[in-house]
Amino acid sequence: MAITFSGGATISGGVTLVPPPTAPGAPTIGTATATGPTTATVAFTQPTNDGGAAITSYTATSSPGGITGTLNQAGSGTITITGLTSGTAYTFTVTATNSVGTSTASAASNSITPPVPVQKVFVTGYNQFGQLGIGTSGAGTNRSSPVQLGSTGSTWSTFSRGNPSDYMGAIKQDGTLWTFGYNRNGSLGLGDKVNRSSPTQVGSLTDWSKVAKGYEDMMAIKTDGTLWSWGANRYGGLGTGNTTYRSSPVQVGAMTNWKSISLQYWSSAAIKTDGTLWTWGQGTYGQQGSGSTADTSSPVQVGSGTNWSLISCGKYHSVAIKTDGTMWSWGYNAQGQLGLGNTTNRSSPVQIGSNNNWSLITTGSYFSLAVKTDGTLWSWGKNYPGQLGLGDYTYRSSPTQVGALTTWLSVSGGYRHTLATRTDGTLWSFGYNTQGELGLGDTTDRLSPVQVGSYTDWSDIYASGLASYLIENTVP
Repeated sequence: MAITFSGGATISGGVTLVPPPTAPGAPTIGTATATGPTTATVAFTQPTNDGGAAITSYTATSSPGGITGTLNQAGSGTITITGLTSGTAYTFTVTATNSVGTSTASAASNSITPPVPVQKVFVTGYNQFGQLGIGTSGAGTNRSSPVQLGSTGSTWSTFSRGNPSDYMGAIKQDGTLWTFGYNRNGSLGLGDKVNRSSPTQVGSLTDWSKVAKGYEDMMAIKTDGTLWSWGANRYGGLGTGNTTYRSSPVQVGAMTNWKSISLQYWSSAAIKTDGTLWTWGQGTYGQQGSGSTADTSSPVQVGSGTNWSLISCGKYHSVAIKTDGTMWSWGYNAQGQLGLGNTTNRSSPVQIGSNNNWSLITTGSYFSLAVKTDGTLWSWGKNYPGQLGLGDYTYRSSPTQVGALTTWLSVSGGYRHTLATRTDGTLWSFGYNTQGELGLGDTTDRLSPVQVGSYTDWSDIYASGLASYLIENTVP
């Protein structure tokens, strides 16, 4: 007969009674290492006591932040942690888990600080009006290879998307707004019509968050959700209820829930934080998506949907993605840029195919491109001289896959050229190149994607008319 004594095992009748398993002991902490601006690794040694049950996983936890990383194995190893904040000092502890429970935490690791990326902005292409922002303008100042804008470590946050190539708006990380290039009808928002070949601050405010541009109009959203516009205001494209020219920012209505904005030549489209879609300006080709071809000078809601997620406007057409991953288009369609398999204009949104895995869209003058959640790149519309990246000049009226790669990350369409990045951080370009906008050191058009240089740390791209604006974030 076996007898169990309180507090431990006993031997009775030649039988050893083993106590039930418990949580394991604490691992021994090793070395923490910063491996990037947002990542680190933490080494550890398995505990000497597994608690009587095999260890199944280890978890590293950061201080501060409580950010975790997990490694599913029994023995010693190294855990990777992602989602850290660059420039913040962290220590880490490690726990072990078996089928019974989790150990106490190890001692804290050494302190590490993920590096803050050093930003470089490069520009290339057409510079007749100083739109590259490099302090020069006129014939002979175009660039066919990327040249740096400002100094290393400059703090640009975003540049304005839009197809006209002769001026640019940008926001710095401190929330200030800057413009440069051709100042047609006050499009720089500086209170005059004087061109600028270097970035010039618009006012003194520090609460700008997004900026976009059309042919002669520019619009921006502040951190408080208000929308502002300035420029020529043809067809009521500024959304201010009239067609009065403005050379300085003026608020569009009184709403404080604007989320994103995109401009065509003389019309605009925007999404609010409630997921509604609004348009205004020229309506000749149905580009407002309201079912009409009339012009409007104030924002008008497109349908009643509250699930619009992304919007991109071409010359006279728009493409949008809903929160369910479906893609929709409307407006001018003579080159098949709506992706609907025909060349018929549409004045209301029409779904492109039946796929629901679209994640990113961009539009050029008469063409469109999109990336799916599987990393594939697709293009359609006008294809002279090769801006669809399909190796030919043939127009497409339905989305056509660019190559077979599944590593495309972002894409941006200009007047007749395209920029794209891959998940490995490389930059690629194709299409029109007479002004050097492809950044390849020449003025030869490309029909298929060609890598720009050898950098692998491009973080954002802006194809704008006949120029390109590129942000590189390097790790010190």
